[in-house]
Formats: sequence, C-alpha cells, structure tokens
Amino acid sequence: MGEVPQPESVPTFGEFGLEWWTLTKDQLAESTQADYWWRLTVHLAPYLNELRLDAITFATIERYIAGKRAGVIYDKGKEIGKGESLSARSINMTLTLLGAILERAVKRKLIDHNSARDRDLRVRERAPARSYLDGAGQITALLDAAGELDRKAPKDRRHIERRAMIAVLVFAGLRIGELCALRWRDVDLAGGWLAVGEAKTDAGRRKVKIRGALRDELLALRGRHQDAAQASYVFATRSGGRMSPDNFRSRVLGRPASVKDGQEKPGSGALARANARLEAEGLPPLPGGITPHSLRRTFCSLLYALGEDPGTVMDEMGHTDPELALRVYRQAMRRGEHEKAQLRALVEGESIEASRPEAPVKRA
Repeated sequence: MGEVPQPESVPTFGEFGLEWWTLTKDQLAESTQADYWWRLTVHLAPYLNELRLDAITFATIERYIAGKRAGVIYDKGKEIGKGESLSARSINMTLTLLGAILERAVKRKLIDHNSARDRDLRVRERAPARSYLDGAGQITALLDAAGELDRKAPKDRRHIERRAMIAVLVFAGLRIGELCALRWRDVDLAGGWLAVGEAKTDAGRRKVKIRGALRDELLALRGRHQDAAQASYVFATRSGGRMSPDNFRSRVLGRPASVKDGQEKPGSGALARANARLEAEGLPPLPGGITPHSLRRTFCSLLYALGEDPGTVMDEMGHTDPELALRVYRQAMRRGEHEKAQLRALVEGESIEASRPEAPVKRA
C-alpha cells in the first residue's frame, strides 16, 4: 500500500499571503495590482505576517480594525508608533482582500473558517461628500497653487508634475488609478485624444477629447520629458516606475488645515496653498473634502458647461449608469450664463486669468 498523504502544514499569513500574491497578481489589471499591493504590504502584513492562518480569528481582526481606526503603526504584529487613522472605506477594502486570501486557504483545507468574511466586522461607512470645484476661480486657484509648488520643489521632487496631474483629472476626468497608469502612448496630441485603456468595464475603456487647456498642459509636459519613451508613464516616480494613489494624495493635494487638541495645524500641498490664495483675494475657499474623485466630478460638470449632451458626458466619463450624469447635469444647469462662459474659456485655454471672478467689493 502507498503512503497516506500528509495534511499540508498551516503556514503563516506572511508565507501564504506572498504565495497568494505570486499566483494572483498576473490576473489583475495594473491599477488593481498597485491597490492590492498597498492593502497587503502597508496594512495587513505588518499586523498579521507572523501569525499562522488558523490563529487569525474574529477577535484578531477586531483588534486589527481598532488599531487602524486609532492610527496605530505595526511591525511584526507589535505597535511601534502612531500615525493617521485609516478611513472606514479603506479598512473595509483591506478586509475584502484579507477575505479573498483566507478563502483560498479554506479551499486548500488549511483552515476551516474564513473570519474576515463575517459581516459584523465591516466598518460602517458614512455617505461620501459629493464635493467638486464649481467655478473657474476655484479651478484656476488650484492649478496655480500646484504650479507654484512645482517651481519651488527641491531637486529630488521636481519629477512630481503637480499642475499637470491636476489638469488631467480636472480636464479629462480620469480616475486616480487611470492617472497613475497613463503612458505616453495613450496621449495622442496630434489627433487630440487621450486613450484610457485600464478600466473595470467596457465603458471605462474610452477616449477623452484633449481640449485647449489640457492640450497646453500636456504639450508643456511633453517638452519637459522629450526623452521619455512611448511606453513610459506620463507621471512616473523618480526611478521611472508607477506612481501610487497615496503619493498623489499626500504630495500633490496634501492635507487640509485642521484643529487638534485646540491647536491649529496648517495644511500642506496644493489645496492648502490654493485656499491661502483665495483667502488673500477675499474669495470663498475650496469646498471641504476635495479628493481625486472630486476633480473627476468637476470634469463632468465642465462638460455640461461646454454644452455637451448627457450621452457624450457618459462616454467621456466611462459611465454606464445615466443617473450620475443626470444628477451632475441638474447641478450644472443652475449656473448663470456668465459662470458657464468663464468655465468654457477656462477649458478651451482662452485667458484663464481673465476667467477668474473678481473679489467682492468691500463697502465702508
């Protein structure tokens, strides 16, 4: 009689997670790879790597969630410091990935139960604020602030093209993952189209018209990177690799001003600089909660200011559901003709400075 097969020994999360990644990554889109790698290496691994899979229980995951909400930084499962807390949505995203990894372990009969799939562990998410920039003055202030940061950047940060990145989000409506994945072969300056190749849906794979202001930004950007190959990322890291969404959020948009323990902490990045400029001119600040998706929503609103119909807007945004396009349409149509004219001039690159609203006159 032959030998009876011995059951597979239970590996640690670090061992199994690395094997899962090696077997799975090539099946994922490039943008999804970057996202999953962030969830795995920045959040899950520092807390779980040393644990055997059968030691990852409901209580283990509860403690992980509590630590992430408190901003605890882990290394080999031990607390080594404090940082910024992770949002409810981001925590749930890491739990989704953990659930997928542990589900593979269940199928391999390494563990009997996938605790990460327990619905009680999900962190309640607040409905996101639907912010966007609603005027030419706000858009111009943000672009100018980003350009100022570009000019003042130290040598080792000059590869971060802040103004051009914001221009692509505002004037082409790319998702942050699409921005990070954009390569020069996707940019047809002669034909006037930008091809978005990576997306979750067929509608997401689309062409976006390169209009005046965006054409000017991309032409200037190409001039600064004449030696970049067609396969190179448009917005690359210093070593030529792919930029991460976190890099954009921290190094481009930055953090807003905040108050902690009664002390005001100044903001950083383009958002804070734009608000300082608007305040100095006696103009209202940018809306709170501006994210990369807010800039994508801004583009949707700009298309309506240009007079585009909802069908064209859906095509350029990569939407299949008309509800969002129509919701933004209703908001956009509340603008006066003067506001729409300012936005049209801004998008077409016709005297951006002239499109900015004047500061209100102070009366004695």
